[in-house]
Amino acid sequence: MRRMPAGESRNSRMQRAVVQLILDRRLRPGAPLPTETELMAGLGVSRNSVREALKALQALDIVEIRHGYGTYVGRASLAPLADGLTFRALTRHDGDPGALAELLQVRAVLEEGLIRRVVATVTEPELDRLEPVLTRMAAAGRAGRPFAELDRQFHELLYVPLGNALVPQLLGAFWTVFHRVAGVRGRPDDPAPEVTVRLHRDIVTALRARDVAGAQQAMAVHFRGADW
Repeated sequence: MRRMPAGESRNSRMQRAVVQLILDRRLRPGAPLPTETELMAGLGVSRNSVREALKALQALDIVEIRHGYGTYVGRASLAPLADGLTFRALTRHDGDPGALAELLQVRAVLEEGLIRRVVATVTEPELDRLEPVLTRMAAAGRAGRPFAELDRQFHELLYVPLGNALVPQLLGAFWTVFHRVAGVRGRPDDPAPEVTVRLHRDIVTALRARDVAGAQQAMAVHFRGADW
């Protein structure tokens, strides 16, 4: 029987025990977990305790409960982070622009740091893949159409050279939160579309020149002058 650490609530101890079981057995996302009966026997707890812990872990996307089929290891996505940040932002006083400003500041710091690494790793073919996105952004702007998804695609492609799977997930979480909150509270005025496109193109120009300081400066200017 696994001994659970003292000093925590029973539910917290159960959650930690299930997570440790996943780690000990090196279970990958989608792998089945032991049955409730097996967890009860292995952890020495009641069925209700097991179910409460599994429900809490499901909310964190650590496990996935498929009714009628069993419980499986979850994807451990950043959806719970996005939900928590959204709630935090929306519970601030109405009319307080600080929540959106905080989100933008954190993302700006993250991307200004990441872009330095991109300069050293990005290839010309990878830079070429950004050009059609910029072209579509410009065309959408001239036609008076929003191009938020193209903007998002640009930033996702920008960090592909890093080969870090966490980067697009983290940026995606901040993107999701910003647009959720902006949809409820209203968003700041966007600059002219041609300005937004130019700011993105300046980033690509600096990358092609292998200009680390220039790329970082272009990204900083982008966040000061353009919406997400």
